[in-house]
Amino acid sequence: MNILIALIPALGWGFMPIITGKIGGSPANQMFGIGAGATVVGFIAYIITQPTINTTAFWFSVLCGALWTIGQIGQFISFKRIGVSGTVPLSTVFQLVGNSIIGMLIFGDWAGSQAKIIGIISLAIVVAGALLTSVTDGNQGNKMHLKDALFLLATTVGFWIYSSFPNMPIVKSQSGTAIFLPEMLGILVGAVIYSLFTDVKSFKQKEQYLNIFAGLAWGIAAFAYIFSAKANGNTSAFIWTQLNVVIGTFGGIFVLHEHKSGREMKFTVLGIVLIVIGSIATSFA
Repeated sequence: MNILIALIPALGWGFMPIITGKIGGSPANQMFGIGAGATVVGFIAYIITQPTINTTAFWFSVLCGALWTIGQIGQFISFKRIGVSGTVPLSTVFQLVGNSIIGMLIFGDWAGSQAKIIGIISLAIVVAGALLTSVTDGNQGNKMHLKDALFLLATTVGFWIYSSFPNMPIVKSQSGTAIFLPEMLGILVGAVIYSLFTDVKSFKQKEQYLNIFAGLAWGIAAFAYIFSAKANGNTSAFIWTQLNVVIGTFGGIFVLHEHKSGREMKFTVLGIVLIVIGSIATSFA
């Protein structure tokens, strides 16, 4: 049962970009769908668990959820530019490297020289994997340029904030179920603001609401991760989530039909293997 719980985040986060890719629509449509669907899950979760949370932690969680949308908007725009199979592994690397560095410098992770050595070597493996997945033959498909990678890196700051805030004193005393609903509300607020300022006509488009299905998948995955961490421990729960990289990358290739030459496919497979190995290794640092 614990393994099944651990698989839910990997499946939900892995299939989310595939669902939005099949439904289509603009980044505003897709972002609103994530926010609305996740909020529905948040309300259901709140009704079932009925947690308590203080006012300060509530609004801080809303703010962090809103800032998370920066990272997800960056992903959706990158899906259009370089494809799901190009974005998912690179975004995963940026998140892992950034979160690891923040954890080490601010929250005291990787205490001791041995942990730092293991962590740095693991990150080097992850970066090598990302470089391999970005190899192209210059075809006219979703070719990655430096500006695309830099854009994705810049927007990943939203994910870094979201990942770091549970360790902050203002919310550290609150349970994961308590901060879940305000986080989801923050994501919806951020999505609505993005739509209003970039594509106000999106509210009249059917893709705006069909993408709620992707939001439901993402929200269920996020809520399940809370229980996976409790049942399996943070390390094991994190390791299982790395399957989402495999699902998202190969789903982009085989479900969304993003073109990869034979040579590109070989580099992508090797890169994904290194990313998964390096990601798992960081959890032991």
